[in-house]
Amino acid sequence: MLDHRDVIAQAHALQAKIVAWRRDIHRHPELGFEEIRTANLVASTLRELGYEVRTGVGKTGIVAAIGHGARTVALRADMDALPVHELNTTDFISQVPGKMHACGHDAHTAMLLGAAHIFAAHQAQLPGEIRLFFQPCEETNDIEGKSGGQRMVEEGAMNGVDNVIALHVASDLPAGKVVVEDGYISAAADTFHASIKGIGVHAAHPDKGVDPIFILAQVINAIHGIRARRIDPTKAALISIGSVHGGVAENVIPDEVKLTGTIRSYEEAIRQQLWAELESALAVARAFGGDFELNIIKGCPSVYNDPTVAAQLRDLVTKEYNADMLLPDEPGMGGEDFSFMTRAAPGAMFLLGAKLDAVNRPHHSPIFDLDESVFHTGTALLVNGALDLLRG
Repeated sequence: MLDHRDVIAQAHALQAKIVAWRRDIHRHPELGFEEIRTANLVASTLRELGYEVRTGVGKTGIVAAIGHGARTVALRADMDALPVHELNTTDFISQVPGKMHACGHDAHTAMLLGAAHIFAAHQAQLPGEIRLFFQPCEETNDIEGKSGGQRMVEEGAMNGVDNVIALHVASDLPAGKVVVEDGYISAAADTFHASIKGIGVHAAHPDKGVDPIFILAQVINAIHGIRARRIDPTKAALISIGSVHGGVAENVIPDEVKLTGTIRSYEEAIRQQLWAELESALAVARAFGGDFELNIIKGCPSVYNDPTVAAQLRDLVTKEYNADMLLPDEPGMGGEDFSFMTRAAPGAMFLLGAKLDAVNRPHHSPIFDLDESVFHTGTALLVNGALDLLRG
């Protein structure tokens, strides 16, 4: 039987390969639903290893399976890059101007390829089916408002899956440390586009029109009051305004002001309450003689780490490494479309610390980078975590 120690040793032996895959993918970043080269690299590698491979799942995603049994465990890695121009000076920087792997998806893909090698080498010993997801477009949505994770689930990738796990590197956590929390670890991430309608006039005669900029000031106060006065203070919720646009001249009151922002929450009931409260806040415009339009674009739901799955992953870390490797963490309000998969089957995402140096290298920044020495640890945790879940 394949045990934890064997997996850790084999993952360590694959370290150079994992780093090489990551650097290759890093040099050739592709945005969401454009991951043609990356998907071809993944598919050819998996076929050489003996996997049944389906391509074009969720447009450019890959589903691969190996092993048979009563239970099925899936592992997910995302493949897309970001529209960021890289400013690092390594010998594997992005070769595509304006595009960069600035969130670690190149590392996720490489570590899951490492896991694929170990599963394939021990196919006869697998106590069930392993299903690998190489997912496109985690960072954004297509013209229909759908992400890669959502499309893969809609196209049946999760059918028959008992549990699903994923890892995400963290450039701000000490290298080699692991975070595995229970419950909500990310927020539902919705977007809104709104406009406040007035009547434009010469700025010297504001009484002859309806000033949408003045109304905006009242609306912003109302929006900021939603979290403070309308939502249960024990619940996670926020609305942030990200842009305001209105007017073209200093002496003209415009007809309209536009604003956009993000809505974040954990629980579905709070999510829907935020939508309703935002509409009520914008309706303040009518009290001042104006009007409004509101369009809410529903994004990914919140990620919920199943406590049983998360506990098994924590047990794995403490038994095969040490308790000091685990770090506590506060849940965040970022978005992550792994949520579509954890809605389809109990699962969990864990964070793997990969802070490179003393420089602050935040995710989505042009100097984002990782400590590659932790990659074999990520691969081993994925393999051992999946095997533990298969064994029940």
